[in-house]
Amino acid sequence: MRRTGTTRRGALTATGALALGAVLTGCGDDDTRTGRNGPVRTEAEAVRAEKKLRTAAAHTAALTLAHYDLAAEAHPALTEGLAPLRAAVREHTEALAAGGGKVTVSAAPGPVSADAQAAVKELAAAERRRADAHAEALLTAEPELARLLASVAAAAAAHAYLLTELAKETP
Repeated sequence: MRRTGTTRRGALTATGALALGAVLTGCGDDDTRTGRNGPVRTEAEAVRAEKKLRTAAAHTAALTLAHYDLAAEAHPALTEGLAPLRAAVREHTEALAAGGGKVTVSAAPGPVSADAQAAVKELAAAERRRADAHAEALLTAEPELARLLASVAAAAAAHAYLLTELAKETP
């Protein structure tokens, strides 16, 4: 049998050269201004985008806070059980507020159910919506803000669980 001239050493060398060429091509200095997650933003664009995300996230948290206030006002017996969760939502709102500004909600989240158990279930649904909104926002956030949003989304999910359990115990 005649030898073809291709050896394992030659094949490995060729494969290594191709891989090295592919890596070096990817490291070139081009002017396309694209990054791993799409177009690279200027510093000003990044600041504007972060402020917009923070404002939207803080507004979502403030809406949930207003919902807690309405539920506690409508059902005073729930006030003590809701107090720690409400305090955490207030802290989330402050942490998310852009530039440490005060966030206000122009419109109340709506009427609260006359039944205490249904009111707690509505709060749990509001917390789930908040968790979903924060989780969606972190997809486009810069790393530092994404970490904050992930943490707040996890807390909101935990609140939803706790409120669901509280609703089972509420007469």
